Amino acid sequence: MSEINWPENYRPDATAVHVRNELLIRAAPERVWAWLVRARSWPDWYENARNVEIEGGGAELSSGARFRWTTFGLSIESVVAEFVPFERIGWTGVGLGMDVYHGWLIRPHEEGSQVLTAENQNGLGARAQSVLAPDRMHKYHQIWLQGLKARAEESMPSQVVP
Repeated sequence: MSEINWPENYRPDATAVHVRNELLIRAAPERVWAWLVRARSWPDWYENARNVEIEGGGAELSSGARFRWTTFGLSIESVVAEFVPFERIGWTGVGLGMDVYHGWLIRPHEEGSQVLTAENQNGLGARAQSVLAPDRMHKYHQIWLQGLKARAEESMPSQVVP
């Protein structure tokens, strides 16, 4: 079974914080992927994402895409570091006191797609958050997966880009 391809400085054993969530989604990997890369629509179905702006004005993430967004109340600058359509995407993120890598893995399953999301964090802000609110990131990543599940099981995203 495949796992996240962690860059060396973001390996789970080399970071201050590691969070992992997984969920079965009853939709084909192509449909799950279509919703996941449509980053500008995240705030419509994931309450912890705001102000998502992809450099160049696109609506979807792509290999090397740079994007800015707000999550957990922090402004984050991210760059897509891994992009394998319908299978895996990962991005770096830099914010106040944090340096993170967030990876997603979509695996075909007899009932649809098994979706794994995991994030590893370095930095003083990451350590502080893990002490002050140890379950917060896991909780919100589960909410993100649940939102992705609801959208993907319902339909493909519209071809009309917001």
